[in-house]
Amino acid sequence: MAKKIADKFKLMIPAGSANPSPPVGPALGQRGVNIMEFCKAFNEKTKDKMGFKIPVIITVYSDRSFTFETKQPPASDLIMKAAGIKKGTDNPITTKVGSISQAQLDEIIVQKIADLNTDNKEMAAKIIAGSCRSMGVEITD
Repeated sequence: MAKKIADKFKLMIPAGSANPSPPVGPALGQRGVNIMEFCKAFNEKTKDKMGFKIPVIITVYSDRSFTFETKQPPASDLIMKAAGIKKGTDNPITTKVGSISQAQLDEIIVQKIADLNTDNKEMAAKIIAGSCRSMGVEITD
């Protein structure tokens, strides 16, 4: 018999550095989940993505056990790392803050396509290129 799902929620946690402090501790504690067990498992799974905030979907079952699924870092974080900038622009129409090559865009697409709502690489390229435009990052050939 399958376990009954008690709750399902999302968090954004820095990769490899989950700890019992907010937002992780209170979110898991109020649902009766073993906080340290989650932190150890999450840190082990995401240690190769240090420096990014990782979206995680946590499913808590009625017996207080849990499972979690990690996603890829947000597209904006991947774009900022590729472009070597700290943040996007406040006015993307007039101010450009950086640029990335087509090869870098392709690397981001390969990494993010599993989390996007398409399997088509051309459509994924348009989605990521739109994120670049709104951040003031140009794509060079």
